[in-house]
Amino acid sequence: MFKLSNNNELGKELRMAVVDSLKEVMESDDSVVALDADLGAASGWSKIKENFPDRFINVGISEANMVGLSAGLSLTNHKPFIHTFSPFATRRVFDQLYISGGYSKNNITIYGSDPGFTAGPNGGTHTSFEDMALVRMIPGSTICDAADAVQMEWLIKEYAKKDGINYVRGNRKAVRTVYEEGSTFEIGKGNLIREGKDILFIATGQLVSDALIVAKELEEDGYNVEVIDMFTIKPLDINMILERTKDKEKVFTIENHSINNGLGSSVAEIIAENNIPVKLHRIGVNERFGQVGTPDFLQREFGLDSESIKQNILNHL
Repeated sequence: MFKLSNNNELGKELRMAVVDSLKEVMESDDSVVALDADLGAASGWSKIKENFPDRFINVGISEANMVGLSAGLSLTNHKPFIHTFSPFATRRVFDQLYISGGYSKNNITIYGSDPGFTAGPNGGTHTSFEDMALVRMIPGSTICDAADAVQMEWLIKEYAKKDGINYVRGNRKAVRTVYEEGSTFEIGKGNLIREGKDILFIATGQLVSDALIVAKELEEDGYNVEVIDMFTIKPLDINMILERTKDKEKVFTIENHSINNGLGSSVAEIIAENNIPVKLHRIGVNERFGQVGTPDFLQREFGLDSESIKQNILNHL
């Protein structure tokens, strides 16, 4: 069960949440192997190397080779966990993930770091607004977008129990805390974190905290807003979407991703296929490439900070 945090402060860095939970998994399961594409310092995975030198592989700047190597490790009954920046963990290696991973029924868990605007000054080449869209096309894949460090730690431990292609995306740096320590979740089930009767926000990733901020501000303006943390994009919680959208005036999806083939598209498909009579508006990135800037600047530039999200919503109310 999960419990919401009472504060809205920055928590543990997500990269360290991954490292700490992965170290814990490796201590109890000697089949787990960690691979990184020459980002040990940036990802914190150099600490994994210190603790498990025989089960850590730095493949260098060779991401496709990392996936191929992981497929081979899976064939020899290992459980590979791999990391690189989100565009290199998905877009650059899509064929390897699809064929050597999914098609060949191998087990690979991927942490794609710094998705969307969190790529910051690394710029457009390192920005991915399409990572979930790509992984979503691999049959049988699982996709999660961590809201905070608490959820990220739980996901890494849970992924260690799962077969198949498992993808989790998240900032490397600290994000606002949403959940209390010790919270547990269920992959494929959304979290109803704020009840309301008029408007529904379905948010994912670090924008869940922004959605909560906007919901509270809109309440002061007389709007009754419900918020769902849809941290699992695939498999999607269809039952929750059907149940919580049917009596709402408007539904907004909120994601640090393209509005195409991510959370927004997934929710739109369910609403359309089930003839739910509700107005849906997708808030995300629309027909844009990444660019250079600080993460805070880029979040505003792409209209994904709480102020911009609120204004966007008011324009549709």
